[in-house]
Amino acid sequence: MRLIPHEPRFFELFAELSSYLTEGANLLRNILEDPRDLDMKVEQVQAIEHKGDRATHAIITKLNQTFITPFDREDIHRLASSLDDVLDFTNLAATRLAMYRITQPPPAAAELAGLIVLQSEELARGVSVLEKNGDVTKYCEEINRLEDEADHVGRRAIAHLFESEKDPIQLIKLKELYEVLEVATDKAEDAANVLETIFLKNA
Repeated sequence: MRLIPHEPRFFELFAELSSYLTEGANLLRNILEDPRDLDMKVEQVQAIEHKGDRATHAIITKLNQTFITPFDREDIHRLASSLDDVLDFTNLAATRLAMYRITQPPPAAAELAGLIVLQSEELARGVSVLEKNGDVTKYCEEINRLEDEADHVGRRAIAHLFESEKDPIQLIKLKELYEVLEVATDKAEDAANVLETIFLKNA
């Protein structure tokens, strides 16, 4: 059973927005693995985040202009906002690197960014099947599993940080970086929950 009435423009915009999540997360992981040319790369993440903002705005504008929507108006707004939140925190992690001049990010930070990449890819897959009311459950379950894994990685990283880092200023910087990365994984889980809610309502 298809979501009705069929309104392809919403799904095109959601696909565009979700693609920016994957692009931004991949670039963040690249920065954390190789922080050379840090400022230039951070500017590239910021440019992707701006594209995401425009796509989100386009969805909200379309929502205000459309009398009959393919699924609940509040769910369209929630899905757009939750996807945008993932990209916002990806960008926030990148800007923290530049702001705090973290030129040697610890490996755990790149590991967390890699989990954000995987979550973003699963979100993109889930969004891609939403138009045909395809089952998004497996994508959402994987995103939730990845969020649990990120929690474990983050806790281990912070514990190691307090054991090994002697510079209190550096400790504060890295702890905040870990926390921002973890919030990004939480936001991806939030987006997955919205996606699953939409599917279940229209199944």
